[in-house]
Amino acid sequence: MNELFAKECFKSHIDTLNKFDVSKIYEASQLIINSLKNDSTIFWCGNGGSASQANHLSAELLGGMKKKKINPFKSICLNTDSAFITAWSNDDKFENIFKRQLQANGAKNDILIGLSTSGRSQNIIKASKYAKSIGMKVISFTGNNGGELKQYSNLNINIDSNETPRIQEVHILIGHIICDLIEQHYK
Repeated sequence: MNELFAKECFKSHIDTLNKFDVSKIYEASQLIINSLKNDSTIFWCGNGGSASQANHLSAELLGGMKKKKINPFKSICLNTDSAFITAWSNDDKFENIFKRQLQANGAKNDILIGLSTSGRSQNIIKASKYAKSIGMKVISFTGNNGGELKQYSNLNINIDSNETPRIQEVHILIGHIICDLIEQHYK
């Protein structure tokens, strides 16, 4: 039974991958490369497992993915400051935690990358609305049908699945490829 389930998971993963439009990976990497040429900052955010992925991918741009290191990129993950997040959500609202950080640190031509498997995370939607209002570009990684978040994105990378594990597996794969393309460009 366990072996059969494992095979079904692999099949589901492959089926999800086969439905994805790979051209969006190149489009995202080009948006980021163009932004980095202007000394801009890449901001990342997510909740739960997507927060971990946002943190991981931000670190890939900062630390580099390859053994041979190149100059780091300005990459900041907004969901890592637990003191700010707990204070601000206690004093204001949790849905404003990422927007507030962008108000302090975001600027025109920066990029916000928001990961939300449902596309309905209000804190990411509010941050995306704010980012666009000041001239930042927004790239969203979503699942299901993209939710409300896709409306506030310059580029929506949507995974056509309603299974959170499959969505997150493809998000991290796509994120790694985007980071790799950025590094390849600057070698």
